[in-house]
Amino acid sequence: MEHYYSEKPTSKSDPHSFQIELLGHQLTFTTDVGVFSKRFLDFGTKLLIESFQMPGVEGPLLDVGCGYGPIGVSLAKQAPDRRVVMVDINERAVSLAEKNCQINDIHNAIVIKSDLFNDVPDENYAAILSNPPIRAGKKVVYQLFQNAYEFLAENGEFWCVIQKKQGASSAEKELQAIFGFGNVDVINKKKGYFIFRSKKKSN
Repeated sequence: MEHYYSEKPTSKSDPHSFQIELLGHQLTFTTDVGVFSKRFLDFGTKLLIESFQMPGVEGPLLDVGCGYGPIGVSLAKQAPDRRVVMVDINERAVSLAEKNCQINDIHNAIVIKSDLFNDVPDENYAAILSNPPIRAGKKVVYQLFQNAYEFLAENGEFWCVIQKKQGASSAEKELQAIFGFGNVDVINKKKGYFIFRSKKKSN
């Protein structure tokens, strides 16, 4: 069965473009069948983008599971002095994300095909953001949490969005186990979606 986290989508391409204002910028996105949220920007991703606060730490930003690129593109537009790395396993998503960087005149972002963190450049990231692939299962999502911790700079932050009905409560406990109790906050919650911010404190 094909999912949005399939490496090579086989469904027939049917591109669709839309415009949306994010972080004060009017952006245009092309999306397609075979990627997550194929017709519009999903509520959870939009809430994550609008809730995000840039950390006061030097370093690039990382968008894991970037899809067609709404998180990475909007942050790159908002912070042109930051380097943004966007990764996804889905070849069609990677191609769309590259196209959407060009459409929106983004010059400070790169898009890389990677199975989660497998091919992510080993840098100290100021922030890592993800609307994680919940349907891939808890094992995959929790591994993403662990990898995010390892790739963050000291005092860097991991931001993610998870629906209550898709395990927000257990995800919060897992984040606390990885980042330490007291280092995980619910920054926003709306319509059953929770925005978590987890800080990597120095040992």
